[in-house]
Order: sequence, then C-alpha cells, then structure tokens
Amino acid sequence: MLKHGKGRYSHVILVPQPSDSPNDPLNWPQWKKECILLIVGLSAAVVGAYGPMLSPGFVLIAAELGISVNTVSQTTSWLVLTIGLSLVIMNPLAKAYGKRPMYILAITLMFTSSVWGGAAKSFNSLLASRIYAGFGMAPYEVLVQCTLNDMYFVHEKGTRVAIWNLFLLCGISGGGLVSGYVIEDLGWKWTFWFCAIFFGILMFFVFFFVPETTFIRPPLDIAPEFDPTLEKVAELQIENTSETVADEEKKTESGNSNQELRRRIHWGADDPKKGFIASLAIYTGRYSNAPLWRIIARTLIVFFYPAVFWAFLVVGTTTTWIVVFSVVNASIFTVEPYNFSVGQTGLIGISPLVLVIIGELAAGPLNDYLCVYLAQKNKGIYESEFRLVLLIPVMIIGAAGFFGFGACVHYQTHWMGPVFTYGLANMSMAVASGSVFGYVMDSHPKLSEEAFVAINLRNLLTFGLTYFVNDWLERDGPLVVFCILGTLFVLACLSTIPLWIFGKRARSWIARCEFLNNFMTDE
Repeated sequence: MLKHGKGRYSHVILVPQPSDSPNDPLNWPQWKKECILLIVGLSAAVVGAYGPMLSPGFVLIAAELGISVNTVSQTTSWLVLTIGLSLVIMNPLAKAYGKRPMYILAITLMFTSSVWGGAAKSFNSLLASRIYAGFGMAPYEVLVQCTLNDMYFVHEKGTRVAIWNLFLLCGISGGGLVSGYVIEDLGWKWTFWFCAIFFGILMFFVFFFVPETTFIRPPLDIAPEFDPTLEKVAELQIENTSETVADEEKKTESGNSNQELRRRIHWGADDPKKGFIASLAIYTGRYSNAPLWRIIARTLIVFFYPAVFWAFLVVGTTTTWIVVFSVVNASIFTVEPYNFSVGQTGLIGISPLVLVIIGELAAGPLNDYLCVYLAQKNKGIYESEFRLVLLIPVMIIGAAGFFGFGACVHYQTHWMGPVFTYGLANMSMAVASGSVFGYVMDSHPKLSEEAFVAINLRNLLTFGLTYFVNDWLERDGPLVVFCILGTLFVLACLSTIPLWIFGKRARSWIARCEFLNNFMTDE
C-alpha cells in the first residue's frame, strides 16, 4: 500500500510519503529537482564568495582608505551580524508566503548590493553596502536546506545536502582564491562588479526555473493495529520524526481506519498539473495559518530542542571559526615569515577548496549509505541518530586543523603546514554540515525553517568574534587563539555522545508535550 523508492531503492519505503498530486515537489521528475538544486546551489556559491571576497586584500584596502586592518575586517563582521538578525524576519515571511518570493528578493538584493559596493567611494558607503547585502544573503543561510527538504526523500537528502554545501563552501574557498588576484590586478571594487555580473545572470534562472517548493499535504498517520503488515513501516515512521510519533498516538486514540490511511496516501490525484506559466507566479498563497509573531517565537523555542541546540554548537564552532580564518589570513600571511602578496594570500584557498570537495564527495553518499545500512541492521527501523556517526571523523579532522594551524603559524613552519591545516578545518565543516542538517531535518521536518534560523543565530557569535579577533591575535598570538578555538570545537563535537544516547527520548518527550504540539503547529 505504501509507496516505495525506485531502482536500487525499491525496497525502501519513501519517507515522507508523497501524495498523488502532480504538483507535489516529491513527485516532480528528477531532472527538475536537480535543476533547482543546481540553480540555488550556484546562487549559494556566489553568495558564499561574496562574504570573504575582500579578505585577501584587507591590508591593501586599509592602506588605500587610510584605516586600520581591524576596521576593514569589520565590514565582514557587520555583514555577518545583519545576516543573523534579518533571518528572524526573513524566515517567518518564507514560512507564511512561500520560498519563491524570498529567493527572488534575495537575488535582487545581492545584485543591487554588488552594484553599490562597486560604486562605493568611501569606507562608510562600502560598509553600508555590505550591511545591505546581509539581507540578501540571509535566505541562503536557511531556504536552500528547506527547499531540499521539500523535494527529496530521507534516503536522498544526505547526498543533496552535501552537494549544496559543496557549492557553498567552494564559493567561500574559491572566492578568496580568485578575488586575491582580482584585487591585486584590477582593484577591490572589481570583486563587486564580477559578483554583479553573476547575480544578474542568476536572477534570470531563479525567476524562470525555481518554482515554489512549499507544498501542504495531509499528514500521513500509520497505525499498525489496523493492518498488521504495516507494523514495521509504522515503527519506521515513529522512529523517524517526533512529529510522527505524536500523530501516531493521536490516530491510535481516535481509531481511524485503513480506509483513511489509503485516502491520505492517494490524496491529490485529481489535481490539475500546473503549467510553466503558472509556476512563474511570485505569490502563490499563504502556507501557514500562524501569525508572524508566533513563527518568530517558535524560533526561540526550537533553539532549545536538543537536536537544534546541538546543531547550533557544532555549526557555530566550525563555521564561525572558519570565518575567523578569512579575517586573519591577510594579517598572518602578508608579513614575516611568509610575506605573501595579495594574490598569493588568495591562493591559500586552494587547500580548503580541494579538501572540501574531497570531504563532500565522500561524506554525502556515505551519510545516505550509513542511514540505509544501520536501518537494515536495526530490523528495518530508521532512526535520525544514524546521521550522527560521521561526527567521529569530523572531530578528528577538525582538531587536526585548528590545533595544527595555530602550532604551524606559532612555530613558523613551512607555509604548507598552515595552508594544509587550514584546509583540514574547512574539510571538517564540509563533512559536518551534511550530518548536522540531515539530522535536524529528519528529527523536526515540520519545523525545519525555524530550526535552521535558530542554528544560524551562530552569526551573532561570529560577529562578536570577528569584531575583535585581529586584536586578540596580535595580543596573545596564533597558538593561544587557535588552541582555544580547537578546544571549544572538540567539546561541541563531544556533545554528540549524549545526543546519541538520549536524542530519541528527547524527541518522544517533545512529541508528547501538549503545549509544544499546540504552539508549534499552524492549526
């Protein structure tokens, strides 16, 4: 009765279960899903490059504008702060009115901010353009993961999250690689003009080929006592998400029949298929009955869900520390003993670029494989905690990166030492992202937007650290700074152990909490 995957996944029961509607993103042809992933992935790559693209030229820009390097680095700090704060507004709008309007708004803001930055004639104008850009970058911190959650099944998500993250991290790493020579040969303003060209092209593709992916389908409840053959399937659903646990209990109590189950599985079969012109509509209706203030409040509440708080710690101590690298690299590599030029400082990005690609190519498929393999070992029952296994290599790789970088710079080793360990730190973030975001999406799929906003409150941490890190580095030295950052990273990774043990119990308790069931749903 329930729908299964195709090909080598024909034995896998699809989670979530798609409706029969041709407009359900889960039913879209695979080429259409991959096309959307490619477009939003490329957009995320350019957005990723936009943030740290000035970093290789901080020393040069500071000299040109007659200000300190730390002052120039604050353009990145304020950009990050704007992203963190604007997410609180952007997410409720996307939750209520759909993701497509936010994508179009975001890409338009990025295009205009790039033009503004290229035309800026003073530091204040440059800073203002960066703050303005933060509103355009914010949706790409959350919406892409949620879009993938709309289109792909559980056994497909790990690879797709890895692909999106590969785009993003290649943008972050490759942006500095290219911008260093752009700044050296053409001037720092040309970094903005190149971004304007890319965003202008991507605006076209986003408008015409990224339709609305938000889709409301009836919740699928499975009660094994009405059909004993569905018992294992029911367990799969129960273990998969806390929301399903609650739905299961409600259905058991109300005594719904198999006929109701069939009705929900085959819902939407008579829906007329939307044509290409209809898919271009920017506004397609309201998708949440909850007022905006409640959606905002949900972000603050979901922040304290164990899965989300854990994700905040892991992402916060990887992504934030990676941003720190981009802020301090110019100060480290353009002076003794390395004496790199601006272009050579940009070339440092080759190391993280290569290692991020390796990490993503390995981690994405491995993530999905482990989930299927461990579910088979667990009598066919999938548990969200299976995605946590990859945190073991994440901790090892990241520790080598952070501690190794500080030691290499402090003891003035050959430049290959700090460059390679810089790449390892980025690789740890690449491997961690698929596991972290996959776990959150599996644990709380109905609250994924709010969860990702809560996770990305780490931008506030990033702002605080990048605002003074150059002064801290000058005062205490790289060994102290990066050993402290490395220690915090390891502690965050070790928090995975209690989550592995108690994560399922926590989701079960959340599902049984009447207040949360009422407040965190749209009804």
